[in-house]
Amino acid sequence: MRHAVVPHDEWISARKALLEREKAFTRERDALSRLRRELPWEKIEKAYVFDGPDGEETLADLFGARSQLIVYHFMFGPDWDEGCKSCSFLADHYEPAIVHLAQRDVTLVTVSRAPLAKIEAFRERMGWRFKWVSSLCSDFNRDYGVTFAPEEVAAGKVCYNYAETAFPTTEGPGISVFCKDDAGDVFHTWSSYARGLDMFIGAYHLLDVVPRGRTRKACASAWNGSGATTGIRSPREGGASVAMTRRSRLSRRRGSARASSRLRPSRRGRGRGRRRTGSRTGG
Repeated sequence: MRHAVVPHDEWISARKALLEREKAFTRERDALSRLRRELPWEKIEKAYVFDGPDGEETLADLFGARSQLIVYHFMFGPDWDEGCKSCSFLADHYEPAIVHLAQRDVTLVTVSRAPLAKIEAFRERMGWRFKWVSSLCSDFNRDYGVTFAPEEVAAGKVCYNYAETAFPTTEGPGISVFCKDDAGDVFHTWSSYARGLDMFIGAYHLLDVVPRGRTRKACASAWNGSGATTGIRSPREGGASVAMTRRSRLSRRRGSARASSRLRPSRRGRGRGRRRTGSRTGG
């Protein structure tokens, strides 16, 4: 890889110039986050019902004891054999954050149109523990712009990310946020799709600071301009997520260690053997 190489003083000068732009970006990001929180809300009038581990639940039920709800729209169609690999990569990132979100009055729930039985089987395979419900019997996915009719896909005219565009499948990724007031009324506050999901993928931000960045060879963007999934996938071995694979390897190592310890004579046993041998020799 060819790149400019300069003396230290020149590098410091270039770094300071970039730092000014980074600070400006941080301030702009803070301002954008403030505008996002100030976006007007819309009241939810439709009764959505989901199939979850504890039976049927309404949208209000998904909040649990909290007043703020994040829904990740996970691509997993009713006739699919498994969930989307790019969504799996993103889910590997948000699962560890759920316990911290709960401490800040936020519930995060994953929603897909696949039947609950398929969802549960795939979640078990991936080693995830987050709550995942099915919206198969409601218009939820359709209303929030992540499910499209086959004829729309065939015509290259689906409404995704607030615009008409071509899309390769009947399911798309997205994230939606809701708030519940003291009276129990639920409001939609924000949704995002396509490249708007990048900010929830920590690995991307780490890749952004290394020289090769998000190269196609190492890791391409999971969401292209149309929102279609390309490039990066959840790294897996035999269908397991990184976390599950790591846990499996650790379990195997512990199992091997226990087996080895049973095969080796204990220190106490070895000591007794030496003492008995010495006694016989001395006798």
